[in-house]
Amino acid sequence: MPFELQIAARYLTLRRKRMFISVISAISAVGVVLGVAILLVALAIMTGFQGELRARILGALAHLSVHDLSLDGFDDYREVTEAVAAVPGVEAAAPVIYGKALAMGRRSALVTLKGVDPALEPAVSEFAARMTSGEFQDLGVPSPGEPPPVVLGEELALSLGVAIGDPVRLMVPEGRLSPIGAIPVNRRFRVVGSFRLGLYDYDNAWALLPLAEAQRLSGLGERVSHVEARVEDMFRVRETEAEVRAALGPGYSALNWIDMNTTLFSAFWLEKLATGLFVGFIVGVAALNIVAGQIVTVTEKTRDIAVLRSMGATRRSIMALFMAQGAVIGIVGTAVGAGLGILTCRILDGRITIPEDVYQITAVPFTLLPGDVALVCLFAPIVCFAATLYPARRAASLVMTDALRFS
Repeated sequence: MPFELQIAARYLTLRRKRMFISVISAISAVGVVLGVAILLVALAIMTGFQGELRARILGALAHLSVHDLSLDGFDDYREVTEAVAAVPGVEAAAPVIYGKALAMGRRSALVTLKGVDPALEPAVSEFAARMTSGEFQDLGVPSPGEPPPVVLGEELALSLGVAIGDPVRLMVPEGRLSPIGAIPVNRRFRVVGSFRLGLYDYDNAWALLPLAEAQRLSGLGERVSHVEARVEDMFRVRETEAEVRAALGPGYSALNWIDMNTTLFSAFWLEKLATGLFVGFIVGVAALNIVAGQIVTVTEKTRDIAVLRSMGATRRSIMALFMAQGAVIGIVGTAVGAGLGILTCRILDGRITIPEDVYQITAVPFTLLPGDVALVCLFAPIVCFAATLYPARRAASLVMTDALRFS
């Protein structure tokens, strides 16, 4: 072991004659530990929120949505669906209809309607996989003599006060055109199931009904409003979107999940960046403690430095001695802080409950990305090492004769 590192280790150990210096070093190390641990926990919260919301939003929304530029809907939606599904990189495609309606059970609520093809929709969204009661395929099984089926969000069913088998009325304000204008359409449906995506806005306000019933209710006739698709690689959805546009030709447009949620995910990215910067100041404060501790050490060890110089130690060796001391604090503090932060995230993951109607999810997710851990573990030791440069240069610049004379 180099003598510089041996002496640095001795200065860091707690002994009675050096107790004050060692306490300052311990405080600096604790600051690094807390800074690294808190920074990892903060990044894990932001990453967890973003990932959880993205996963749940994509459970309801398709990766890619195709619509007609005339905004009148698709007359040829079957051909468009087949053409979209045939594009390389697209897993599945399905026609849908969106609309708004007033739902009336024991109570009433404003709902978002989605008309789906029960045979194609499970490959595009996760409604079928998130059923809490009933079967999604019951949407495609009409019962003679009974109202057509509808599937409700779990919270919506509770709000309306209905369960499986109960009737629900759906009223669309502008469902049918007449010589005197738009006439509301009011139809009776039968609840056949409920779903829970884990997002309050969807579970509390969405209703799924068969595509044919949505066409009648909305007055679209044989048309649909959109054709949605799920792609193999959702992070390459823009490239797939360009291929879909090229395959369909003019007259069609498409919108991907990234563009549909740009504002939300941009806000998450900005919050994560701001959180990382502000919490990172804790590591900066710990670095200032290292500077203060090193300056005190240099002042206290002036005679030792002079003796080392007289024994042949170079200025570079003296500088390396104090830089090694700060580097040890940074590396040990970062290692302990990283371990503490990772352990905290694993313990707290999903254990802190939050209001679902405010944050859309029921518990705080803690998700640590390897890249975030690597960045923090690289950033903290560098800051600590940089903090030693001034005290180390000051120690190396001491004049040996003056140090011996006044020590």
